[in-house]
Amino acid sequence: MCPSIPLSASPDPAPAKADDARHTRVLAALQAALGPRVVQAPADFAGRKHADSSRMPCEEPIALVRPSTTEEVATALRICFEHDQAVVTQGGLTGLSGGACLREGEVALSLERMRGIEDIDAVSATMTVLAGTPLQVVQEAADEAGFLFPLDLGARGSATIGGNLATNAGGNRVIRYGMMREQVLDVEAVLADGSVIGGRHRMIKNNTGYDLRNLVIGSEGTLAVITRAVLRLRPRPTAVSTAFCGLPSYEAVTTLLRRGQAVLPAGVSAFEVMWPSYYDFVTTRMAGLRAPLPDRHAFYVLLESSGSDAARQGEAFESFLGEMLEEGLVEDAAIAASEADTQAFWAIRDAPSEYQKYIPGRVSFDISFAISEVGEAAVRCEAALRARWPKATILVYGHLGDGNIHIVVQEPDWPAHTSKEVQQVVFEITGAMNGSISAEHGIGLKRKHALGLSRTPVEIAAMQAIKRALDPKGLLNPGKIFG
Repeated sequence: MCPSIPLSASPDPAPAKADDARHTRVLAALQAALGPRVVQAPADFAGRKHADSSRMPCEEPIALVRPSTTEEVATALRICFEHDQAVVTQGGLTGLSGGACLREGEVALSLERMRGIEDIDAVSATMTVLAGTPLQVVQEAADEAGFLFPLDLGARGSATIGGNLATNAGGNRVIRYGMMREQVLDVEAVLADGSVIGGRHRMIKNNTGYDLRNLVIGSEGTLAVITRAVLRLRPRPTAVSTAFCGLPSYEAVTTLLRRGQAVLPAGVSAFEVMWPSYYDFVTTRMAGLRAPLPDRHAFYVLLESSGSDAARQGEAFESFLGEMLEEGLVEDAAIAASEADTQAFWAIRDAPSEYQKYIPGRVSFDISFAISEVGEAAVRCEAALRARWPKATILVYGHLGDGNIHIVVQEPDWPAHTSKEVQQVVFEITGAMNGSISAEHGIGLKRKHALGLSRTPVEIAAMQAIKRALDPKGLLNPGKIFG
């Protein structure tokens, strides 16, 4: 009779040893082809940060690859493809969904050295940049050239263009200019086997078959590694009018948006809505912020209109707000009289960058609905959360012009497992109202369990088929989005 195996017996070490041997071969092959300047072993990058801003678990990579050219990226991916080695691409590590986090036994491919502006075509209004270039660098270069690159978000100094593309970033001015995919004419990207696609076209119209550019954008590094982009520049506004408004109801908020888009000569370039929970919290708890309005209101709106006719713009903006005040759609408004006023208004909306200090252990949501249903969605989510966690801090705010709201929930000293319960409450309401569980930060690791609430089984199967076609071995950012 064979002896029984004790429950505490160690697993067969053979698979682990096989993986260790393969990892050694991969590291050796990468270093032989690219050199130690590009490829580092764990001993060489000890203490380096690898996790993004999602607070998701992140392992140390078996190798860190930091290429400077598309050719080096292609070489690295070809070698990893030959050795069946998984690769995770990393940019500025500002993502909030765990899309750049590593699992055990993966290679980290950082594009931090692939930065720089290669060309600005003033006639075509385009800028060609490398994927590791920080967003703020692009914004400043566009401004210096007399243009605007309209994508803007709080992490502008660290977030990279490649990361913005990989997650199809949104930000503050989607209402006027659209998401990141609307700011790009072409992308160069390297497929899993090292093949290179795109990056040559600077025209708006290009109807030649499948749009591989838009397929790669928003794919979170699971289909290809974006290495270069041809960005679309816009005329730089010379007149910007900003106001902080207090409103009596959600209906008044949507009416103000609709009327502003129709009446203001330059339209609406930003429309940020804050519920009292958010406004009261940041203006009373966070240092350096002051309340622009003296009285309490049901809703607060940061309204911006940017155009090119300074004289007409200011007059029309003040006249419009005067009409809104007379009609009672706006109860009170403060118009920025200087750049300092504008920055003070925006500082209230940008306060989430300080959350870690004031709201540790928070659970945050980035969800979207039809604009007409955002008010109801916020009420339902807050009521359901409050019923379960009556003492919780619940903050609601968002980019209402594109239906995107953020909900932040935190209760002091709640158990670690509560995060999943909070997500279930909000995501189930989002799914029931045909909303999106991720408006602008992607799925990554953090939201993949809830993907089926916003996508049908047929849609998910179609995405998986695309993944298999472009990455047949499943080596690019494995485990993200749906598996």
